[in-house]
Amino acid sequence: MPLRMLRTVFMGSDPIALPLLDSLVTEHAAQVQLVGVYTQPDRPSGRGMKVQANEIKHWALARGVTLRQTEKLGPGDVDWLLAQQCDLLLVMAYGHILRQRLLDASRLPPLNFHASLLPKLRGASPIETAIATGETRTGVTLMRIVRQLDAGPIMDAEAVDIEADDDRAAVYAKLAQACVPLLRRAIPRLQDGGFRFQPQDDLQATHCRIINKEDGAMDFRAPARELHDRCRAFQPWPGAYFDFAGVRLRVGASKLDGAAPGVAPGTVLPWAAACEGLPVQTGCGVLLLTRLQRPGGRMLPAADFLRGFPVPAGSVLPSQPMPPLVS
Repeated sequence: MPLRMLRTVFMGSDPIALPLLDSLVTEHAAQVQLVGVYTQPDRPSGRGMKVQANEIKHWALARGVTLRQTEKLGPGDVDWLLAQQCDLLLVMAYGHILRQRLLDASRLPPLNFHASLLPKLRGASPIETAIATGETRTGVTLMRIVRQLDAGPIMDAEAVDIEADDDRAAVYAKLAQACVPLLRRAIPRLQDGGFRFQPQDDLQATHCRIINKEDGAMDFRAPARELHDRCRAFQPWPGAYFDFAGVRLRVGASKLDGAAPGVAPGTVLPWAAACEGLPVQTGCGVLLLTRLQRPGGRMLPAADFLRGFPVPAGSVLPSQPMPPLVS
């Protein structure tokens, strides 16, 4: 007897879910019928702050998939899911809290793809926080959605490595692709009822918060490794930055470079005209600031930037406290 096609609704607003969606309608076309996509309403974005559709909406419209956008999910959405005879509700980076009536509207348990290896890094910024705190491994966890944030039991997980100089874009791309094998393993289990869940160990849970603009501030009293990790985690937003001569300078990239014993943190070390980066002593080691930008200017290699905006050796760059990212 052939297995039942899974009538599936997806909820998400971030392009990290595009490989997952592509896989649903190609590799799993014989197992899954995508009956609808929910995504956030169009928002102002970009420099001109024009109202624009997100990439999930563009994906759905290009494939003729029923699209639903709403500011607030309500009883009408529950009725719609029931009318679609929804078997499976899949969620990734949607941005809405799902009430229990909605979670109960699908035949199978509703599932979320969370971009960390739970119970580590529950919360709003698992990708940036994993990089910024020096993790060497992260992944995507497929979990049952419950009303407590990212605390549902785990069905499966797919790990990825964070290389020493991976920035946010690199890790983001790895996590996007990690959803595909997760889905490949999950669909047959969901079809034949062979899926199982493992409760999370709440005692091992850590939590990450929403990243804000102030998190880009650099505290040169911290080790160079920690500053480098934050630089690569916070590109393109909020970016890493420090103030010099009353001007806020953004750091687009950095490298680690040895040590200069006996020099105060924040001190700019001597550099050559063709320097790879602006060398700054930190609390432990030297950090090369390899790409810099001033307000209204372009992000430039350090040598080009410093020709137009000198930062003399011996200058002491001020430090600003860096609030903790994990609790």
